Amino acid sequence: MNTTQVQLKLSLSQQLNDLLQSKAIRLGVPATQFVKHLIIKEVEDEQYPMFEASKRTIRNAKKAMREIDKSVVVNDVHKFFKEL
Repeated sequence: MNTTQVQLKLSLSQQLNDLLQSKAIRLGVPATQFVKHLIIKEVEDEQYPMFEASKRTIRNAKKAMREIDKSVVVNDVHKFFKEL
């Protein structure tokens, strides 16, 4: 599982922030942890989106795998394209 973290900046009205902080304090957790909990509860039944490749993409991938022996290792992409 990928554990890359992203940072989300969220702007709240003062009133909403006060309500959030108040609820988090009553629960004894930081507001950020409470927000994470709310998000998790909201999406817990969602399926991670998965998309099926098109027939063209599948065909091209199969062709690429058949021709893998023709592949070239490129250490410097700029130099490689300059010398084409």
